[in-house]
Amino acid sequence: MIALYTVLRAAFGYLFLVFIIRIVGRRPGKQLTPFEFVLVFYLGGLTLNGVVGTELSLTNAICQIFTIAFCHYALTRLRMHSDRAARMLDGSPLFLLVNGKWRSRTLSNMLVQDDDVMGVAREQGVGELSGIRAAILETFGQISIIRSEEEPEDSEA
Repeated sequence: MIALYTVLRAAFGYLFLVFIIRIVGRRPGKQLTPFEFVLVFYLGGLTLNGVVGTELSLTNAICQIFTIAFCHYALTRLRMHSDRAARMLDGSPLFLLVNGKWRSRTLSNMLVQDDDVMGVAREQGVGELSGIRAAILETFGQISIIRSEEEPEDSEA
């Protein structure tokens, strides 16, 4: 009975963290997917709890880690076989800027500032807003810049 409680607790914790990360949203600069984020931190926490927590049972820690691995595998398979599930779990790319016009609501909802977008644009060699056709917040949190067809004229020339 205790082992079943351990498995259910581990599964609930994992699924709850995936849900929380999905609700909190994306921020620029993240290199990990939400699932990798959850795995890294949750498995670390489980391992720490199994080693130094009040529950010193190695069996419980191993059981929880295998449960998390199974949950991750199951969600990955679900994402692979269902486009709807993939969109629900991963989201979809969001336009932050299109043809020189900021999408203020999207920026606000995703907690991104126009300075974040312009910083990424400068890193890619685009110094002015007119040099950007679109800026997209990808599902994994990175901002992609699509350059304008026409490069802005250099003001120094």
